[in-house]
Amino acid sequence: MAWGLKMTGSNSWTGLEDDDLTFMSREDLWKRILMYAGGFTDRAVRREYKANVTENYIEVHLFWAGKGTCCTLDQGTYGPIISAVSAAPDFTPTVGNKPPSKRNNRTGVIVGVGLFSFLAGVVIFIIRKRRKPYTDDEELLSMEIKPYTFTYSELKSATLDFNLSNKLGEGGFGPVYKGNLKDGREVAVKLLSVGSRQGKGQFVAEIVTISTVLHRNLVTLYGCCFEGDHRLLVYEYLPNGSLDQALFGDKSIHLDWSTRFEICLGVARGLVYLHEEARVRIVHRDVKASNILLDSELVPKVSDFGLAKLYHGKKTHISTGVAGTIGYLAPEYAMRGHLTEKTDVYAFGVVALELVSGRPNSDEILDDEKKYLLEWAWNLHEKGREVELIDDRLSEFNVEEVKRVIGVALLCTQASHSLRPPMSRVVAMLSGDVEVSDVTSKPGYLTDWRFDDITRDVEVSHVTFEPGYLTDWRFDDITTSSLSSFQTTETNTSGSKISPRKADSEPMLGAQDQFWKRTVSLL
Repeated sequence: MAWGLKMTGSNSWTGLEDDDLTFMSREDLWKRILMYAGGFTDRAVRREYKANVTENYIEVHLFWAGKGTCCTLDQGTYGPIISAVSAAPDFTPTVGNKPPSKRNNRTGVIVGVGLFSFLAGVVIFIIRKRRKPYTDDEELLSMEIKPYTFTYSELKSATLDFNLSNKLGEGGFGPVYKGNLKDGREVAVKLLSVGSRQGKGQFVAEIVTISTVLHRNLVTLYGCCFEGDHRLLVYEYLPNGSLDQALFGDKSIHLDWSTRFEICLGVARGLVYLHEEARVRIVHRDVKASNILLDSELVPKVSDFGLAKLYHGKKTHISTGVAGTIGYLAPEYAMRGHLTEKTDVYAFGVVALELVSGRPNSDEILDDEKKYLLEWAWNLHEKGREVELIDDRLSEFNVEEVKRVIGVALLCTQASHSLRPPMSRVVAMLSGDVEVSDVTSKPGYLTDWRFDDITRDVEVSHVTFEPGYLTDWRFDDITTSSLSSFQTTETNTSGSKISPRKADSEPMLGAQDQFWKRTVSLL
């Protein structure tokens, strides 16, 4: 311990120096300090004391002992101070007080970093693994417009524990049940089949798509359920079922011509909304009779948006895997995966012909000339005998409206998508506001293309038949079994050639029978 003093005269102290801790004496303390300093000023005085230290802890307490000067202080003069205290051991320490060298510390750093990286990787893996099952949930929760969420127990109660007596049907997605909510609403509950990868993707796609649209001719989604492993969609209940059941099935629903014409017009208006009026352009991608539902007043509502694609920006087309139903697929989409609104236009044209004729687009039990609806319709159109296409069950009909619908249908099914009218013009032509354009070329078919090796282009995963229907065959993005559909997935086609048939080759329409025979032979 040391004092640093500086005396400028016999009667005053003006400063203090050196590096030890401040210490103030009594009135005569300055004399002793001077004595400790050997009678000299302006020097440091070192004082040593011994102290016992335990647990590496020492305390130094300083007490007031006086101002340490004998005179009136000048400005800036405060007497002697203790400016520093140091502690030094009186033994040889076993541990140095210098920081460890980089070389000695390198091993510890490497071990520490490695351990931290390992633990961080484990934590990230666990988090991702736990979050993976809830990917669909997160996508739904992040939606701007969130659907109403039902509890599983609520829907289980509404359907009487999914009683078979309430089962309305079954498709590739899973079974559909009728239910009654506590508020009195009748609903249709679509249940995702357990383990269906395809269904999970369609579940999210359908909610994301249909939650953003609202139109008289589109089915209304009341909400959904994504509780645990359960995935369900809840729709308005439409008591008259689907259009294909009314036209081709055993349901005792008589659709007169005026009703069929209004159904055709309603479906067209629904597609206009999806393509041109919705906030985001939407391509349904699976327009067909079984996806058009009829309410209590036979108003049509387009349903099943599981394959729908959002069409952002000003893209000319979307390149995607083929998904849909054979007989309704536009050629450019079926062959090249080029998806546009005109894909739906083509499918609508097929549905329009089914409404006129009251039969599916292909029927093996009919005569060869009538087997394929598009081929038959074109042959009658060329001969000016379109009225012969009309359903035999219709005793009365408007001839001009029938010809108008057939003409629009043939325009919608042109081989080149650029020749097909947009749905807004289709509505105008059906309504009579615009004249139906002349049809100058034959409709497009899947048989417009030659399959050099058809077995390399599709992979058959499952086939089931309903008598008389080839229209239930489906091309889907994901290979999965279905109780009512023929589903395929794209495979490597590099070894196969798919090319357009030349105009001067064998008759285009006559080859359609060859295509179906080759397809059926694969089964």
